[in-house]
Amino acid sequence: MSHHAVINPATGETVKTYPQLSDDQLQQVIASADEAHHGWSRNSSTDERAALLRRVGDLHEERRDQLADMIVREMGKPVDQALSEVDYAGDIYRYYAENAQEFLKDEPITLLSGEGSAFMRSTSLGVLIGVMPWNFPYYQVARFAGPNLMIGNTIVLKHASQCPESAAAIEQIFQDAGFPAGAYTNVYADSEQVATVIADPRVQGISLTGSEGAGAAVAEVAGRHLKKVVLELGGSDPFILLSTDDMAATVNAAVAGRLRNGGQACDAAKRFIIIDELYDEFTERFTAAILANSPSDPTVHGADYGPLSSLGAAEHLEEQVERAVAQGATLATTGKRAGAFYPSTVLTDVTRDNDTYHEEFFGPVAFVYRAGSEKEAIALANDTPFGLGSYLFTTDPEQALRVADRIEAGMVYVNLVDAGSAELPFGGVKRSGFGRELGRYGASEFVNKKLIRIG
Repeated sequence: MSHHAVINPATGETVKTYPQLSDDQLQQVIASADEAHHGWSRNSSTDERAALLRRVGDLHEERRDQLADMIVREMGKPVDQALSEVDYAGDIYRYYAENAQEFLKDEPITLLSGEGSAFMRSTSLGVLIGVMPWNFPYYQVARFAGPNLMIGNTIVLKHASQCPESAAAIEQIFQDAGFPAGAYTNVYADSEQVATVIADPRVQGISLTGSEGAGAAVAEVAGRHLKKVVLELGGSDPFILLSTDDMAATVNAAVAGRLRNGGQACDAAKRFIIIDELYDEFTERFTAAILANSPSDPTVHGADYGPLSSLGAAEHLEEQVERAVAQGATLATTGKRAGAFYPSTVLTDVTRDNDTYHEEFFGPVAFVYRAGSEKEAIALANDTPFGLGSYLFTTDPEQALRVADRIEAGMVYVNLVDAGSAELPFGGVKRSGFGRELGRYGASEFVNKKLIRIG
């Protein structure tokens, strides 16, 4: 029985189920993607592919209300945030369309001998598989599919099992934009079938955004078959406050950084590390501001945040919080879990011997720590197995660069949150994965960087 289903986390209702494809159908999908690469992509120009991508972006804009409603049903995203996500995805496709010529132009090499010429040419690799998560159903697909279709790679896309409706809608957009059969195909597959795709010699690479466990499993199969892999995994991003000349604005940024998508973002601010002289004021204001937010009906405009993505996700978060408190953490919250709806929560006094100290919390739960110095703040920030993003607030420009250099993360945002954009590379280090998406770096991951030397 297929596990691909729309289960509304706000109501618990199973809205619709989708059949899993058979192994024979999966082989047909791979063959079609390979045929599209050898036919369409190799015979299409950069401008032709860019025009198709631009149309994909425009169709996101034209269908934004319909697309947003889907992910409200699938994973409980508040409708305002759902609409913003659709817009962002459209912008990503248009960004790659507009910059395709720049990203794919030949790069000359100055020869030491001075005899002849040489240059690097970027060409496609072939069929790629993307394994995408539920928390940003459109944005995650855009940042993988956009650059790779621009390059001429073809895509097999396995979306999260709880996002089958939006997954089908994305595939329909690519078809309606004019992409040929096999260029982009959505599959309702399980983990064993994903492993089959990775192992297939016609498939050249895989990109996964998801959990550490899923990333390790995919990387193991990819390594065994010598396939390029990009992984974007979990995060426990620090928010470091060393100085401020506007505490109210800083607190507002901290709340926004934590509660985006109900706290269900890999790169959300999760651990708030506050310099000693600001700790008491920040913690008092921040706790009050966080607790003033509460989950509500995600279909209503203006909701603070909706339910967590599923009942299981809410139960897991509840277990983590209870374990943290049992081991000495101090809890501030407005209530208890109600189904998949989880109250905003602040935890303090979490010491290193608490089991949850090194865990990722996916939901509206914030940790606040006191740091006695800049050095101690950096040590706390880096004392995590993750290294995705980070946020640094300071009024000292020299300190900002000094500390940014010492933070072990793929991204550092100084004096701002929620500042991602299509041109800014996204990715992490340590157990947060490797490789980059978005921007020029994201456009160069699955590329044959071919040397052409002329005598």
